[in-house]
Amino acid sequence: MANVVTLTESNFEEEVLKASEPVLVDFWAAWCGPCKMIAPVVDELANDFAGKAKVGKLNVDDHGNIAQRYGVMSIPTLILFKGGQEQTRIVGFRPKAELAKAIEAAL
Repeated sequence: MANVVTLTESNFEEEVLKASEPVLVDFWAAWCGPCKMIAPVVDELANDFAGKAKVGKLNVDDHGNIAQRYGVMSIPTLILFKGGQEQTRIVGFRPKAELAKAIEAAL
């Protein structure tokens, strides 16, 4: 999990919206079963794309304003940002290959 950025209200703009590289944001919560299933996949992607793309996790219970701003209704939701704009949105558990393809498309 070394390459995963913990996102908060205070660092979201800097880490995601102003990032020079694409950023995959995992909107999750501790009580969400599918979120726990996808967590190791997200961690692997952070390592696989280290130096090319950024991966961050945002706890929707702690930072609901951001989830609300992006219309996140169900979790896990993964949103890929590039240049501060939403590029791709993936809702629910997906295989690693599908997530990797979304990141590669934004590189």
